[in-house]
Amino acid sequence: MLRILHDTRYDFIRPWRIAIGITVAFIASGLIFLGVHHGLNRSIEFTGGTLVQAEFAKKPDVGDLRGTIDAAGFSGAEIQQFGSDTSYTIRAAGHQSAGGKVENTAAQIQAALEQKYGKSNVHIARTEIVGPRVGDELSRNAMIAIIISLGVTLLYLAFRFEWRFGVAAVIATAHDLLSTLAFLAIMRLEVSLTVVAALLTVIGYSLNDTIIIFDRVRENLKKARPEPLYDVLNRSINETLPRSILTHVTVAAATLSLLLFAGEVIRPFSWIMLFGIVTGTFSSIYIAGPVLLWIERRWPRNAGGKAGSSPGSAKAAPTRPTSPRTPVGAR
Repeated sequence: MLRILHDTRYDFIRPWRIAIGITVAFIASGLIFLGVHHGLNRSIEFTGGTLVQAEFAKKPDVGDLRGTIDAAGFSGAEIQQFGSDTSYTIRAAGHQSAGGKVENTAAQIQAALEQKYGKSNVHIARTEIVGPRVGDELSRNAMIAIIISLGVTLLYLAFRFEWRFGVAAVIATAHDLLSTLAFLAIMRLEVSLTVVAALLTVIGYSLNDTIIIFDRVRENLKKARPEPLYDVLNRSINETLPRSILTHVTVAAATLSLLLFAGEVIRPFSWIMLFGIVTGTFSSIYIAGPVLLWIERRWPRNAGGKAGSSPGSAKAAPTRPTSPRTPVGAR
C-alpha cells in the first residue's frame, strides 16, 4: 500500500489566527463584490426570461452586437463571451416580446442577428426559456434543498458526536458555504441549478473531511494518557494527513479535467468543486479545530473544572501544565 507523509508531526493549529484573518478578508471581499454587482450572477433558471447562445462565422464587434439586440427591443440584455471569441450568450432576463409571450423572444433575437450578420454567418447553438414563476419556484426549491441538507447534517452530528464536536463542524460547514458564495461573487460565475448541486456536494465533502479528523480526535481522547486537546488535534490531523492528501489529489485531478476539457456549460460546476476541495480542507483544520479548542476552554468537559480526563474514564487524570500556546487544559 502506498504510504506518504507517514508519522509526521506538523503543528497545524499554531497559525490559526493568520488563517482565520485570511478567510475573513476573503469573505469580506466577496461581500463587497456582492454589493457592487447587486447580488450574485444568477442564471436564466432563476431570473426568468430567455437565453440565446449564438455562434458567429467570425468575431463580431460587441458594440454592434449590443446595438442589434437593443434595436430588436431588448435593451439592457446581458451579452457575454462564451468560450471562444466567436460564441456569445445573450440573456434577456425577465423580458417579454411585444406579443406578450416570452417564447417569442428567442425567435426575435435570432431574426435580428440573421438580418444584421447574414443567415449563413450566425448559428443559434441553444436557447433556454424560463418564465418568472418557474424562476421563483427554482430559487425557492434551491434554498429549501440547502436548508434540508444543513438540517440533516445537524441531526447526524447530534447522534454521531457530542455537542462540542457538532457545533465546531457546523461552524466549519457554514464557513465553507460563505467562502464559496464569496468565490462565486468574486469570479462572477453564473449561479445555475448545476452550481447549487456543486454547493451541496462541497458541503458534504467538507463535512466528511471534518468528521474523519474529529473521529480520530475522539479515538485519541479515549486513550489513557493525559494530553492537551491542542496536541490531540495536531496528532489527529497528522494521522489522517496521508488519507486526506490521496483523496484530495484524486478528486482535484478529476475536477481539473472537467474544468479544462468539459466545456463552458459545466465550467462553473468545476470551479466550485475545485474551490470546495481547498476551502473544505482549510475549514477542517483551521476553523473546526480552533473552534473546538475555544468551546473546550469556555465550557470545560469536567464539572469540577479539572483537566486531563478522557471521555468514558471514571477517574480524572492528574492535571498537567499546558504550554502557552495551548488554549485548553490537558485531558
